[in-house]
Amino acid sequence: MALPFLKPALKRKDQLVAVDLGSRMTKAVYLQAKDDGLSLLRYAILDAPIAEQGVSVEVLGEHLRAVVAQLNPKAKLMAVTASVSDVVIRTVEMPPVPLNEMRAIIKNNPKQHMAQELPDHTFDCYIMTQRSQAKPGDKDRAGGLTGKLKVLVAAARTRLVQDLQAAIKHAGLVPDSVVPMLITTINAFERAQPEVFTKEVVALVDIGFKNSTICLLQEGELILSRVVGIGGDKITEGLANALGISYVEAEGIKIGMPQEVVDSLEVVVRPLGRELRALMDFFEHQQDQQVRHVFVCGATARSDCILQILQSELMVECKRWDPVAGLKLELAPEQAAEIEHVAPQLAGAVGCALASI
Repeated sequence: MALPFLKPALKRKDQLVAVDLGSRMTKAVYLQAKDDGLSLLRYAILDAPIAEQGVSVEVLGEHLRAVVAQLNPKAKLMAVTASVSDVVIRTVEMPPVPLNEMRAIIKNNPKQHMAQELPDHTFDCYIMTQRSQAKPGDKDRAGGLTGKLKVLVAAARTRLVQDLQAAIKHAGLVPDSVVPMLITTINAFERAQPEVFTKEVVALVDIGFKNSTICLLQEGELILSRVVGIGGDKITEGLANALGISYVEAEGIKIGMPQEVVDSLEVVVRPLGRELRALMDFFEHQQDQQVRHVFVCGATARSDCILQILQSELMVECKRWDPVAGLKLELAPEQAAEIEHVAPQLAGAVGCALASI
């Protein structure tokens, strides 16, 4: 799905740097388009700037400069993510007109389409693929436009988009696009699991630091999404409180979990499972379709124990997936040795690149 808030710098790009600006960790990838597909040349994972009081353009620019220093790209184009808290996304019905006209229609009357006033926002649209839909510009026998299109609409504060552009320029690169974080996981999953994406009903769960994002997909179409205020931070904090240990100690044992702390972990993970189960129940009732697989990514997804707890709560198979599975790996030996361990964290950066390249 392409929902970039900037007009792409180039229609065709051979190389691109994509950055997932997380609240705790920043993840970045450097991709190159070749005749035989997309290659992952390098990746980087850095501590994110402390953001309690907000991050200035200058601080973010210096941070992106540090990302560029680690990746050492030949590419001059950079795409970045916009967090789920910074972007409003709605599914709406629109007349079959060109995308630029759709943006203008929504901008002129956002309350009708987005259910709220959104002054000083930038909008973008993505026409969701459906075999039965009319195409933009299709007309009936009387010459009128036919039917309605199901469209995913995203809105971000214009000032945010401008600040991200300025930070990218501060880092010495050219802004290419700003991509909603919600979309990036779907993009990466489509590339990594194309058969499952197009043919099955699945739930995607991205366990971030502060929040977890849940997307329910039916044969490649986003049907429902929800952001839940339970992430890796709350799981670690809950584990620390339950065991009477420090946050740092709890973080250290969360992934390679010894059996004796499983009971304590269940207490803090099950609320996420209940939120996911509630959304799945609603989906299954509305769509008369059963969710048969739950795919989980994010740093916390590296814990087999957490996946087992979610599976027990949901009674549906829960498993990690590899966001770089659809890419050709051309990594230096030291990064190639680590890629299996860090790959669950790279879904946002990879999906950002796929929306842009």
